[in-house]
Amino acid sequence: MATQYPEIGDAHRKFIARQHVFFTATAAEGTRINLSPRSTDLLRVIDASTVAYLDRTGSGNETATHIRADGRLTFMLCAFEGPPMIMRLYGRGRVLGHGSAEYAEMLSGWFDGKEPRGARQIIVLDVEMVLTSCGFGVPFHDYKGERNSMDRWTDSKSDAELVEYRNTYNTRSLDGLPTGHVEEEGAS
Repeated sequence: MATQYPEIGDAHRKFIARQHVFFTATAAEGTRINLSPRSTDLLRVIDASTVAYLDRTGSGNETATHIRADGRLTFMLCAFEGPPMIMRLYGRGRVLGHGSAEYAEMLSGWFDGKEPRGARQIIVLDVEMVLTSCGFGVPFHDYKGERNSMDRWTDSKSDAELVEYRNTYNTRSLDGLPTGHVEEEGAS
């Protein structure tokens, strides 16, 4: 049975800390629904009503586009190990652009001032509801470790090449909406 909570409690924090992957879901009117897997290594529970993750350069930028156009954002985590459970965090998203004062403050306060190469933005979810459900249908999976593919890819690019990539592939959504992400050369 699904149970609703108004905020992230201690048991929810502990559950989040044990997971290795989470998913983000967004949509805007007239667009495709976007669902993206993400590693929890860059996910932070800020307080009982706020979570954030440091977002790296990707093949697209649908999450940020939909947040800017619509605002709705859902995070989902599910137990692949241990007791079964699914947790969804529903709310409104915000995009903290790389180089902004808000980005710098969040990076300093929650990521020890460290960002991986290719850091693009920080996505913040202002949580309006936490929903847990049984997760009985989720299969077991063994966690083997983080992939180093993103690190190898970003390490193979210069700062200028990363900016060029983002300006080429991260400025329009699949549905043609502007992502709000445009960088000047020399930014990284």
